[in-house]
Order: sequence, then structure tokens, then C-alpha cells
Amino acid sequence: MITKTIRYDLAQGIATITFDEQGSPVNTMCLQWQDDFETVTRQVEKDREQIRGIILASAKSTFFAGADLKAVMRSSEADGPRVFAEIERIKRHFRTLETLGVPVVTCLNGAALGGGWEVALVGHHRIAVNDPKIRFGLPEITLGLIPGGGGITKMTRILGLAAAQPYILESKLFGPDEAMKIGVVHELVATADELMPRARAFIEAAQGKPEACTHVWDRKDDKMPGGTPASPKVAAMLSVAPAMLKRKTQGLYPAPEAALAAMAEGALVDFDTAMRIETRYLAGLMVGQVARNMINTFFFHMNAVKGGQSRPKGVPKYQPKKVGILGAGMMGSGIAYVQATQGIATVLKDVSIEAAEKGKAYTTRLTQQRVDKGQMSAERQQGILNLITPTAQATDLRGCDLIIEAVFEQRELKAMVTQEAEPMLAEGGFFASNTSTLPISSLARASTAPQKFVGIHFFSPVDKMKLVEIIRGQDTDDETIARAYDYVQALGKLPIVVNDSRGFYTSRTFGTYVMEGAAMLGEGIPAPVIENAAVQAGMPVGPLAVLDETSLSLSVHVLEQTRIDCRQEGKPYVATAGETLVERMVKRHHRPGRAGGGGFYDYPEGGRKHLWPELKTLFEKPGVAWDLQDVKDRLLFRQAVETARCLAEGVLTSVHDGNIGSIFGIGFPAWTGGALQFIYGQGIETFEQRCTELAARYGSGFELSEAVKSSLRQHQPRY
Repeated sequence: MITKTIRYDLAQGIATITFDEQGSPVNTMCLQWQDDFETVTRQVEKDREQIRGIILASAKSTFFAGADLKAVMRSSEADGPRVFAEIERIKRHFRTLETLGVPVVTCLNGAALGGGWEVALVGHHRIAVNDPKIRFGLPEITLGLIPGGGGITKMTRILGLAAAQPYILESKLFGPDEAMKIGVVHELVATADELMPRARAFIEAAQGKPEACTHVWDRKDDKMPGGTPASPKVAAMLSVAPAMLKRKTQGLYPAPEAALAAMAEGALVDFDTAMRIETRYLAGLMVGQVARNMINTFFFHMNAVKGGQSRPKGVPKYQPKKVGILGAGMMGSGIAYVQATQGIATVLKDVSIEAAEKGKAYTTRLTQQRVDKGQMSAERQQGILNLITPTAQATDLRGCDLIIEAVFEQRELKAMVTQEAEPMLAEGGFFASNTSTLPISSLARASTAPQKFVGIHFFSPVDKMKLVEIIRGQDTDDETIARAYDYVQALGKLPIVVNDSRGFYTSRTFGTYVMEGAAMLGEGIPAPVIENAAVQAGMPVGPLAVLDETSLSLSVHVLEQTRIDCRQEGKPYVATAGETLVERMVKRHHRPGRAGGGGFYDYPEGGRKHLWPELKTLFEKPGVAWDLQDVKDRLLFRQAVETARCLAEGVLTSVHDGNIGSIFGIGFPAWTGGALQFIYGQGIETFEQRCTELAARYGSGFELSEAVKSSLRQHQPRY
């Protein structure tokens, strides 16, 4: 039997079910597969008397990719009963195979993730190719969902409540070796060619052995490892788990809470009831907005970025072999570390050899930490360090395919180092600036080849931050953008491409967040309210804390440079209320930020940081009324408005770059799916109405022009 997604073959008493979705590189639980799986399962029941064993296999390079996420994107709350029925239908057919009374063997030739891993768990015996690149697991939580095809119930019964938590609540993925150690894979083979012979051998050896075709959860003597919630030890753990989870999620992510509830509640009842509990929780999430937000960005938009949708087409793939970095400060030394760990020869230049050596020492420190933990060999560390050449001589940059300047945000300094280093580029090489705010087109005036000049904006700390913003200047050509894109991907990072403007996309939008926080402080709203409201809304840290980390004095420097630039362009620049307050903090109260000894916070040696007590005296106005929801909305909506303006102005050219950039660059809450999905998720009209209310109360920062409204509708995604 051959269907559109599955092939069924019965020979010598062995039924082989091969997943092979036509026209797709992977197998998914699309509606066609659900129908085909039912057809095949019914055929298995008809052939029961002839069947001595069943093999589950894949004709793809991977085993099974999981659910059809586009179907989730099209669902609404009204679809709850239908979704519940679809999940139960799949699980019913899983159970038919599991309880047929014959051994079922899963042949894992490649990755099995999410629903794919749940398909794999149908097998009583699971055999995997021992390739460390293969990944198994249940990543649903990262997409706002939970495992609902039996993954929670089965993993909990195999591993126990405590041991299963990392694999369910934290979406921990694992390879074949770990799968063997924890007991979810039973046999490893060296190559895919060995899978079928080993599966047939198991089926032969299992004849007449009931335990070989009975899962642990179907055995009468089954006891959950570690105990059920009725045992005192487990009960004690579960009594604090919800509070710990709430502290981590701020109640904004329903999936982890649903997963924990399904684990605990399912452990108190029989297997079939536990499976229904799991289904109900998943169905509720699948028709909810948070899951749609997260699937949209963390699956579809992430794939768009990784697949190079913003990369100019028709340019051959590029791999730089030697890259120069100007400036061995925090940014430069971070870039050098990331490059060297990816095998790229790096020339790290500063004004003195001592400064350059200090920059290289950053890589020594980070790699030594990994060596000490047994995560890296000393030989590997030395190989990385050998790739970094510290220097004070521009001539050592000769032959670089790419040179990146990462010096202080001062236009004259950047022009000077550009003119000094650019002649050292190899033929066909290109030059980049790591500026976070200064327009690339103006910096490119110092270049003899502005078409080969591009912005490559890293985020600090470079070794941890995944995003890199590529900025196209007025003259930057497609080849340079494509090469910059390839370079960023070669570092294992996420590139987004934006057009030139002051602050580009991320710095410009990030600035609205911190300055809205500072403005609220100036209005008399207590600093603790502002900081806590930000975290409760889903931001990683409050705006005042972020300003301290990035330096208040740097913000003032950017403000002063902006005033100078606008004056030269004949345009007036009026500082925002937030900018004025930050300038006051630095110039009047001598609070430059954390690096300068303190800003909005004090940093006592050996103690925890705390808000500067004088903030209460200087800014707090006891008579000022404030609304917590308004504070939260001001912080999120202000960023979303600025993102929408960037889209309308052409600074952003795609929704996927806006969403990925906002989450990975400025920490916009993941539950929203990003700054633009935040708008689309609640509905454009609802967003516009709330912006009108906020603009009436808090100023023009929340106003939406007709051009912005039109742009939002023009770019609205369709699924």
C-alpha cells in the first residue's frame, strides 16, 4: 500500500511502515498524514493474524519532523474541539500499534523532534544511528506548545517526574548516546544500513516474549521511577515547582505551566486518562495567541533568517579566511573570540601592542573557563589562540578579506582608522563598521570604495548575543551585503539586514525603551515601579538597569553627536524627556553608569546592586497617580510603534527581520513573538486604538501616522 505520506509493506510476517511525505523534505503530521496513518493502522488491524512484528522507518534523511505548524497558525479559539479530536485521533492509532501484541521497532535514521519523537516512542524497541549530530527530543515549549502526542505521559513514566523535567519543561534535546544512557533508545548502530537488519533480528528474538511487545506503562507491575506525587519526596518537590516556574515566566508563558500540570496530574491517574489530560492542555495552547506568536517567530521567521531570505540573491557563498579588527576593547575582543572559535584567522589591532594583547587575553580567559570545566581540550584552546594576532601596526592587516572597525563612537576617529586600514584589504575585500548609532552612509564618506562599506553591528557581550545587524549604506552593493550575511552565519549568529538611518533598527528601538523608562522617572513614577513593571511585562531587565549597563555617559555622548549632526544638516533636534533626564543624571549628579561607579543604581563592593536612594528624593512625586498597566504598555508599545515606523520608512524591509531583531537584539518579550508580531497578534485595529489612548496621555511617541498604519497592513503575514 502506498499513500501520499506513508508506504506500507507486509513481507514474511513483518509489516514495515515507512514515512515518506511526497513533495516535502521531511515528514510532518499534516492532515494528509493523519488520514494516511489511520488508513495504514486499519490495514495493520486487518492483517493482524499475519503480522509477527512492525517496523517504523523513514525514507527521508531525518526520521520525523513533527507537527504541521501552519495549521496551528490558522487556528482560533473556536477550533478547540476540532483540535482536541485530531490529537486524540492520532493517539488512538498510536495505541492500536502499541497494544497489538506484536513487537514494534522504531528505526531512527535521523532527527526525531516534537511529534516526531512521539512517533518514535510508539516502538517498544528503539534503534538509532550513533551519529552525534542527530538530535532527539521535545522542543514544543520553545514554540509555546507542549508535547501532546504522548510525549509528556510516556517520558514521565519512563524517567520519572524529576528526571523528565529537563526534557519536557526545558526542551532539552539529546543525541543517541544520551538517549541510550537514559533508556529511551535501546540499541545503537554505526550506519543507517544496519537499522533494518537489527530491527528484524529483534522481532525474531521477541517471538513468544510478551514483555518485548508491552510498554512499561502497560505492565501491571509498572512503578514510576522516583515515585508519584503521592510520595512525600515528590510532593515536596511539586509544592514549590509552580512558584519557581511563575518566578521564571512571570505568568506570561502558559506552556510550561500546562506541561508541569500535565506531568503531575497524569502521574496520579491511569495511563489512558493521563493521555487525555495531556491532550486537553495541548489543545488549549494550540488555539491560544501566545503559541501562534512564538511559532510565527521562533519557527517560521527563524527559518527565514537562517535560510537567507534577506540575503541578496545571485551572489556566490562567501567564507572569509582572514579578518582584521580595529579596536581591542570590549566589542573588538569579543568579535576576535567568536571569529577564532569558528576557525577564522584574526588580526586584532589597537593603538599599542599592550592594548591588543589585553584584547587577546579575553579569549584566553573565556577558553580557559571551558578547559577548566572539561568542555575544551588544551590543544583546542591553543589552536584558537594561535588564530589571533595582536598588533599595533596597520601593515599587519595586509591581506584581510574583511576589516571591522570597533573603535569609540566618534566620527573623526572612525574616519581616521578607516583611511589607515582600508588600503590593507585584500583584492575584492570589504570594510565594515561596528557602530551602533552613527549612519553608515556618512561613515562611508571616509572610504575610497563606499560600495564595499557596510555596517556590521554586534551586540554585547558578543560571545553570548546571537543577533548581528547588517546595515546597508546608501552606496553599499548587493555583493557586500551578501558577503556580510555569509560572514555572520559563519560565526554561528543570526543576521538581519536593515537600511541606513540614525540608530538603524535595534539601537533606535532600544533607545525608545530606555528613554521611556527615564521619562516616567522624570514624571514622578517611582523607580521600583518602572523596573518591576518592565520585568512583569516580559523584558529581561528594567530600562534604568539597562541604561546603567550600557552607560549613561555613552547615551549623553550619542545625544551630543546627534545634536552636532542635525545642526550641520540644518535640522533642529529637540531632546526627549528621557534624554534630558539622563543628561541631568550625568552632568548635574555625576552618575555616568555602572562602569563609572554608579548611575540609577549603586554597586556596593561585595554586595547586591540597589537603586540609588537619591532617585526617590530627586524625582519621585508622591501625588502623581500612575497605572501599572499603563507603565507596562508604555514600555512595550513604545518599542512596537518605533518598529512599525522603521517598517514604514524602509529601515526594516521584512517582518521577520523586525521580529527576530527585537527579540534577540533588544530583549523584546518572547511571548509576543517580537515587536511586529505583538501588533499583529492583538490585531492592528486594537493596537491602533491603544496607541491613540497612550498618545493622548503620554505624548507623540505613541502616535501612528497614516503611512505607518498602511505599512502595517501591507506587510501583515498570511498563513
